[in-house]
Amino acid sequence: MSKGTTATSAQEVLEKYEAESRYRKMAGSWGKVITVIAVMMSIFHLYSSSIGLMLAIKQRAFHLAFVLLLVFLLYPARKGAPKGQPTWLDVILGLTGAATSLYVAFNIDAYSLRGSTPTTFEIVLGGITLILIIEGARRALGKELPIIASVFLLYGYFGPYFPGFLAHRGFPWRKIIEQMYLTDLGVFGQILGVSSTFIFLFILFGAFLEETKMGSLFNEISLALAGHTPGGPAKVTVIGAGLMGMINGSAAANVATTGSFTIPLMKKIGYDPYFAAGVSAASSTGGQIMPPIMGAAAFVMAEFLGVSYTRIMLAAAIPATLYYLCIWFAVDIRARRIGLRGMPKSDLPSLGKVLRNRGHLLIPIIAIVYLLIRGITPIYAAFWGIALTVVCSFFKKDTRLTLKGLLRALESGAKQAVGVAIACAVVGIVIGILSLTSLGLVFTDQVIRIAHGSLLLTMILTMVACIVLGMGLPTTACYIVAATVAAPALVKLNVPPLVAHMFVFYYACLSAVTPPVALAAYTAAGLTGVDPNRTGWVAAKLALAGFIVPFVTVYSPMLLLIDVKPIQLIWAVITSSIGTYLLAASLEGYFKRTLPLIHRFALFAASLLLITPGLATDLIGASIAVLVWLLQSKAPRVTVETPGSS
Repeated sequence: MSKGTTATSAQEVLEKYEAESRYRKMAGSWGKVITVIAVMMSIFHLYSSSIGLMLAIKQRAFHLAFVLLLVFLLYPARKGAPKGQPTWLDVILGLTGAATSLYVAFNIDAYSLRGSTPTTFEIVLGGITLILIIEGARRALGKELPIIASVFLLYGYFGPYFPGFLAHRGFPWRKIIEQMYLTDLGVFGQILGVSSTFIFLFILFGAFLEETKMGSLFNEISLALAGHTPGGPAKVTVIGAGLMGMINGSAAANVATTGSFTIPLMKKIGYDPYFAAGVSAASSTGGQIMPPIMGAAAFVMAEFLGVSYTRIMLAAAIPATLYYLCIWFAVDIRARRIGLRGMPKSDLPSLGKVLRNRGHLLIPIIAIVYLLIRGITPIYAAFWGIALTVVCSFFKKDTRLTLKGLLRALESGAKQAVGVAIACAVVGIVIGILSLTSLGLVFTDQVIRIAHGSLLLTMILTMVACIVLGMGLPTTACYIVAATVAAPALVKLNVPPLVAHMFVFYYACLSAVTPPVALAAYTAAGLTGVDPNRTGWVAAKLALAGFIVPFVTVYSPMLLLIDVKPIQLIWAVITSSIGTYLLAASLEGYFKRTLPLIHRFALFAASLLLITPGLATDLIGASIAVLVWLLQSKAPRVTVETPGSS
């Protein structure tokens, strides 16, 4: 398959499973119009977030004006709508959305001087804005999130008619619209604020890295490091997808970017197609939880908790490492079990040569990590990361950003941010109704009541809620909703807030590989030409460490660097890593030799004990592992399976 064909098919698959990727690809006059608007949006955010800081609600209003204008111009209303250019209705809706948002930016001071009393005209504008936000989200994200927002709006008005604990006194439409449109407790609230600053700039940073061909650099580094080892292409996937995931918050997009290159290589050396697709999906999903640059939801979490992003980044480091170790061990064990070899070294790039040629492109990422650790705000870190990317691109002729490349990056960043931004605007409606009706507090009490005060059962209910929400919502929206209505239940049971939010965050991300709706797995299956549901189960099995570790962190927060001494941390990392290897061995059914079922269960139990920090659990887990090892040593040797076995 040619490179061009691969890229085209990857884009087609991505558009099939990820609504955000289905925007119009316009040329001619309309293409130029979109470029101008998108570039202006990026320049505005670079300026306002670093030099021209303004009142928060005004910054958010300008942000939403750009978003609503672009969402109607880029996304068609239905499948049969023209894809080469927007319709006149799209233009009218986009301009109307921009106008109603800009009204807030230019008139919020007058509203405050009137004693926060809205005029009828403002209520009408607010109602129009809400309708446009919901419609824009339907076009860009699908119907699930708009339906949820609409139900919440109706809930705010028809409160007295709801049964039981859901009932409340109800609010008139005037009050609901005022809160949503003219205060920072609705659409223009904290969530849109994060989108208009941290999230936008890091998405723009990722667009600049992509324009300098950072993806190719990651692939070459991965090939140089792991391509020659047993099952090399699968390990290349693990490394490459993890690195790409740091700058790409979308699991499905990460699969399309890296999987189109690595899945054919995995199949070529003998991996089963389902396993190859599962490795790509699981590895790409982990990018959202992998520091230093995680998914957009991580920035929202920092804002929710009122802590620095560095704290979130450090807390995520060990669980994310264990997640990737489990996938790495699984692909290595399977390679050895079925006798796969690596790729010939003569076909692989030299790490030294790769770094000499394009290693300078890593400087912006290193700089961002340094700035974040030094306590610089993510806004400034991202700004300087973008600036350094431009400067460093000039170090070599083949990476140099031309004027066209610069404009492409500015345009691409704005387009990529539209989906996340419109999701944040819609979630602002949900958050606004929750604060207006106190439903969040009521829901927390009901979850605890259903769980009879049991922490374990509350965690299970929270996990299920996150996964169900994740079936129809983008990761960021899923996390925000779950963090608002579910995380407080854990906090009320004395779970530290950071631990509770990390718990919710992980399952919001893992919904991308959790059947029956697993977008990352579906994308990988589309690239591979295999059944999506079966691929989803394979991916979920490979990502199992990600499902286990959040439970462990609730009972033992030291893995999140909470109340832990250095020697305890070192010991916990060592034993958890061993436990992760045993987990992979039990899932693959191979330790020293092929494992009988009883030994697989024993190793699985040992892995859980070792992943859970504690001397007693470590000793019991290690004892079980040693016993299985001894029994395996006495067992008769079995013939190595043929390549391609499942």
